[in-house]
Amino acid sequence: MTGAGNGIGRAISRHLAAAGAEVVLVDVDGDAAQRAAAEVGGKAVVCDVSDERSVAALAEAIDAVDILVNNAGIWRSATLDDSTTAEIDDVLGTNVRGTWLVTRALVPKFGADGGAIVNLASVLAHVGAAGRGIYPASKAAVVALTRQMAVEYAPRKIRANAVGPGLVLTEGTAGEFGDPGLQDAIGAAMPLGRLGTPEDIAAAVAFLTSPAAGYITGQALYVDGGWAVNGSAFIGTVVEQYVTQLATAGQS
Repeated sequence: MTGAGNGIGRAISRHLAAAGAEVVLVDVDGDAAQRAAAEVGGKAVVCDVSDERSVAALAEAIDAVDILVNNAGIWRSATLDDSTTAEIDDVLGTNVRGTWLVTRALVPKFGADGGAIVNLASVLAHVGAAGRGIYPASKAAVVALTRQMAVEYAPRKIRANAVGPGLVLTEGTAGEFGDPGLQDAIGAAMPLGRLGTPEDIAAAVAFLTSPAAGYITGQALYVDGGWAVNGSAFIGTVVEQYVTQLATAGQS
């Protein structure tokens, strides 16, 4: 379980552990991994998924794999024009290269009965959003990579699927969407009337890794409260309206 230290990754780890899995919690932040492991009851391993040597060390620390969840990911808030080559390399390096590196290193650890891979994508793989730079493209690549994994690993009885979260409140998103009024405004604009939680995403991952999903592979499941079907532009509109309301009220 990569990116297991906080937020969605931590919630997924809890769900998998509750289902009986022995979870290896992997994160580039060693302290976060240790805290999550203490809560979940698994083993903490420090790994930078974008670094081939670090991933090789991760593989050495793991004996066997039945379920692999590639959750580690980063984003940079910038337009395409404002993005730097270093930022582009960082995002693609973690989100795409990292998913590939970890999977390539750990697939040999799966047994004869196969297992399941779930890659964390994003609703932004399906719809665009202003100010997200290369991030949507990186997550679209994760979806395409997932389909390729499904084809190539099927002979090993390994299923591969992707989960695409919508706007989920975590430590990572709190800085941008931390204002309770803004959260309420965006949540109310969602077709299902609320923002997502890490547990929403964890439940989807738990399903896709379970026997109940035994005939599902190569699919992308968007857990977004209806964001994609409502169009991506509405969030920007809601934010603009909220800021305008604050300014009108003299609070901005």
